[in-house]
Amino acid sequence: MSVDLVIRDARYVVMTDDAGGVQERASIAIDDGRIVSVGEEAPEASTVIDGEGLLVMPGLVNLHTHLAMTLLRGIAEEVDLQGFLERVWAEESRIMGPEGVYAGTRLGALEAVLGGTTTALDMYFHPADAHRAAVEVGLRHVTGPVFFSFPGPDHLEWDERMALARAWPTTLEALGGPYVPRALMPHAAFTVGLEHLAQIADLAREQGALVHTHASENDKENADTITATGLRPVPALEASGILALAPVLGHGVRLDEHDRARVAATGTAVAHCPGSNLKLASGAADVVGYRDQGIRVGIGTDGCSSSNDLDMFAAMRLAANLARLVREDPAALSARDVVRAATIEGACALGLGNRIGTIEPGKEADLIAIDLRAPHLVPVHDPYTSVVFSAGRSDVRHVLVAGRPVVIDREPVRVDPVAVMSEAVRIVEAT
Repeated sequence: MSVDLVIRDARYVVMTDDAGGVQERASIAIDDGRIVSVGEEAPEASTVIDGEGLLVMPGLVNLHTHLAMTLLRGIAEEVDLQGFLERVWAEESRIMGPEGVYAGTRLGALEAVLGGTTTALDMYFHPADAHRAAVEVGLRHVTGPVFFSFPGPDHLEWDERMALARAWPTTLEALGGPYVPRALMPHAAFTVGLEHLAQIADLAREQGALVHTHASENDKENADTITATGLRPVPALEASGILALAPVLGHGVRLDEHDRARVAATGTAVAHCPGSNLKLASGAADVVGYRDQGIRVGIGTDGCSSSNDLDMFAAMRLAANLARLVREDPAALSARDVVRAATIEGACALGLGNRIGTIEPGKEADLIAIDLRAPHLVPVHDPYTSVVFSAGRSDVRHVLVAGRPVVIDREPVRVDPVAVMSEAVRIVEAT
């Protein structure tokens, strides 16, 4: 038997399965994009990656981001969410046409994969241009049409948004790339009216689409939603039919007890973005309490204009430490739980838990290899702890998506990084 690729004799293989298993001195065989075996023995392969000194784990799932906003990095500093939106929307109207979204998403996808992210739930304008860019880099890219009840920075009227959304399944299939679900992305309940949210819910049911939206990012957003709809964000999503579809809620910082109960009962997931929430002073989500109540919690970076980077390792460490601070308990959230939140929990929130998120035979090979041969990673007493509290994105050496190399020896293999960065700078300077 011969397979396409083998990672041979990795120092650690962190499975992130329910048992939290870790194999030592193990090899991973991959064929036709899927994991064939994990263990001491591996078949012959067309391509062999030497696993000496490497920790192999599932690729990271960024459960809430805006990749194209790499072009807006640093333009909205020292403001809260509302001040941030005011500044960013003005710049988006200027920079983020289809060409800008394509260039910004290529840059964001490149930053993401170099840092070990293999899947991103990406909400942004001009989704076809964004998806084309991300697929070129090699990212598993979950995106879809964005909705506002007003023209918004992309200057689309409601009927135009709905037409784009109705055509999205065909558009997505034509663009190709690793398998991703269809998705529809209403911005938030304070920017999309209840009647329009209900139309999105109907279309999502018709298409079998995932719904992703912002919800309860800070107290002012809750107040603005009450002003707009008479309801808090979660009840507004429930009244419109969105919540029954088990959407992914971006942030969820200020969920009250009723919100939490409804989110848990509907199987809705929360994308926890600690870096952005801290930087904008939005608050600290009680993710331990959410998990205790049965709410699935994944981890996201948000976009580069609020968190300034797409570093999922930084987000994991912040999530771990912030949970402990909120609960005043150093054991509130374990390193293993944080790694699972950034892998399998995020995958399950996207409906991809049967495909990615753990290292198991039959699953697609979305894998990253962390090089442990650095002073800050020696010694390793517990691999999960090393990933969360010691490793960083610069330690990622190899990245595979659907079994295909995307990064090898810290270099992207699908695109020229200099060309990607130069084009991003050109777009910003030309507008």
